[in-house]
Amino acid sequence: MKSRHYFIAGTDTDVGKTLVACGILRAAANLGLTTLAVKPVAAGAEQTADGLRNSDAVLLMAAMTESLPYAQVNPVLLAPPIAPHIAAEQAGKRLSVSQLVGFCRGVMMRKADMVLIEGAGGWRVPLNQREMLSGLAIELQTPVILVVGMKLGCISHAVLTAEAIKADGLVIAGWVANKIDSDMACFDENLATLRQLLPAPCLGVVPNLAQPDAALVAEYLDISLI
Repeated sequence: MKSRHYFIAGTDTDVGKTLVACGILRAAANLGLTTLAVKPVAAGAEQTADGLRNSDAVLLMAAMTESLPYAQVNPVLLAPPIAPHIAAEQAGKRLSVSQLVGFCRGVMMRKADMVLIEGAGGWRVPLNQREMLSGLAIELQTPVILVVGMKLGCISHAVLTAEAIKADGLVIAGWVANKIDSDMACFDENLATLRQLLPAPCLGVVPNLAQPDAALVAEYLDISLI
């Protein structure tokens, strides 16, 4: 593999970043690789027996091969499911790129063949009045795996995101098409257009699954391309 650290970005919120990330983790494990994942900031939490937990972070913990305490996998947890910078302001907290870089590097320094860093929302998500979450990937200089939510409008979202990633000086290692709209018209034609326009290999096409499962998603991915 060219790099063992990847930033998982999405073309929008709710496009399946976590599902695809978990699929990649399972696919890597199937190849005998050890894996870790971190979701440095998450907005949206549920009360559990173990305290407040973000469901995406919990799924990542279940999919990776190595163990980490929840606080390392998801160091910044904001309860309301809203834009992180707004949730942080409401909670009297301040988010910053340097803070999140420190959390991520702590995980990246651990012994694992692959480490995934999952973003939040799309590529341009504000952390504060001056900084975007994309600044984390820039600071870490990690290749990006882009999750494209297959729905009407996805071509523009995907191309604009790819252009922004390139403008930020980062490389898209690969992209995954995730069919979030089961009734999407002209799915094959849209997919063909994305294959032509995106400057990276397609790692897989994940169909709309009745019961999303990381092990099942892994079957649709070819991580040898990265």
